[in-house]
Amino acid sequence: MWRATTVQACGMWPFAAGSGSPMTGVPLGQHLFTGATVCGDPMNWFTRARYISNPSLFMLGMPGLGKSTLVNRMLIGLAATGVVPLVLGDLKPDYADTVRALGGQVISIGRGRGGINVLDPGAMGAAATRIGGKAGEVLRAEAHGRVLNMVAALITIVRGRAMDDHEQSVLSAVLHHLRDKTPPGRSVLLPDVLQVLTDGPARVRSVTLDRGNDTRYRDAVDPLHRSLLGILDGPLGDTFASETSTHIDPDAPAVCIDISGIGEADTQLTAAAMLAAWSDGLGTVAASHALADAGLAPRRWFFTVLDELWRPLRAASGIVDRIDALTRLNRTLGLGDAKITHTLKDAEALGTDADRAKARGFVERAGMVVCAGLPQAEMEDLGKVVGLSRREIELVSSWSSPPGWGVSGDNNEPPGRGRFLIKVGGRPGIPIRVAITDAERRLHNTNTRWTTNEEAVEQAAARATAEVARAAESGVRTVPGADLPPGLPAPSTRRHA
Repeated sequence: MWRATTVQACGMWPFAAGSGSPMTGVPLGQHLFTGATVCGDPMNWFTRARYISNPSLFMLGMPGLGKSTLVNRMLIGLAATGVVPLVLGDLKPDYADTVRALGGQVISIGRGRGGINVLDPGAMGAAATRIGGKAGEVLRAEAHGRVLNMVAALITIVRGRAMDDHEQSVLSAVLHHLRDKTPPGRSVLLPDVLQVLTDGPARVRSVTLDRGNDTRYRDAVDPLHRSLLGILDGPLGDTFASETSTHIDPDAPAVCIDISGIGEADTQLTAAAMLAAWSDGLGTVAASHALADAGLAPRRWFFTVLDELWRPLRAASGIVDRIDALTRLNRTLGLGDAKITHTLKDAEALGTDADRAKARGFVERAGMVVCAGLPQAEMEDLGKVVGLSRREIELVSSWSSPPGWGVSGDNNEPPGRGRFLIKVGGRPGIPIRVAITDAERRLHNTNTRWTTNEEAVEQAAARATAEVARAAESGVRTVPGADLPPGLPAPSTRRHA
């Protein structure tokens, strides 16, 4: 295939064909039918091209067809333009190596790996102190609301249902009391909340309407007290009951919160860790913009990735409200996001009609909807929300077919791998084909557990050699071969002054 301008190719008719495709944003791939280059991402299509009114992306598709590969490409391209990628809850991990290659920060969360103190205002609290005045008080109040929302989410996960309204009032009063009474430099922890409920100070009692009757007070706070005990003594306690192990660096070029160490069957801890990571990351975004508004820091834009959305959605009834509260950010906040799940039925599997409607709203509000291969029935349902033509439904459905039966032992890829349909409003969809580069292939392999021993040794040796080379360039001493499998010789290295 050859490309040329209309001036150069005008004499080649009928062998030349004109085509139109968006050229603003990260280069994604080629148009499936015309071969034209297609560029795009939620940030550039919102800020520069003005194709969409909301800088968000919702991606659906069957496993193994390249969803996270396409998002990784967007992360790399956006990072090159100064946008800060935030992967808030990497489950496999799909993005940790990419973030490391970008020079970013990778934080591990899980039992024995690291934890998050959900009562820590984090970057928002530090920014409020630095800004001071009325603006600082506004940011501090926003941090209080974010902390309250996160604790309520943990209680929802433990109970399996949402908190009562009066319990949220009690919890808010407890947090205000702790903020006023805790000395500077000391973090508030979940055990402190239990102690305040036990002590029953006047500020907390007033919202329970106990009218001086201790029995009425205990009846009002005991269910909340029991749920908090369930968090601390149950499956979530080790991760959320102590100080934050590693805070997000607000100046990092990229951030990934890796929760891949949490077991597949540990659904409660997975959902809680994802929500805590989202809350902490989005709080960092709010703090960055508050500092920029005050003239204390440069303006930065952020792009968040919320992968495997179905996991927290199924954790408990009412959790969709908490996700909606954490992610329903105004477009004026300078934040784009990508939400990724398998099918629209992930939302339909929720317990109540209200939850299902709110989950469908994630798709309806998205500026871009990207579809990888999906079965015919799934595409029919999606067409009711997005608006798909019969040809588009048939095209994407054809990508869900399995690979053919190989007779030569070669690895036959599924026909839909690397193929996507991009939908924006009522416009016709853009079908693209993504071909990954060698660099992307090295950074992103979702089948690492199926790697042979020989391939694992080669990959470990390559990582060690690259680490030594980077350390030599920066003058940092390393221990060659520290991460190699036993018995593998370490690569040689020289020290540089």
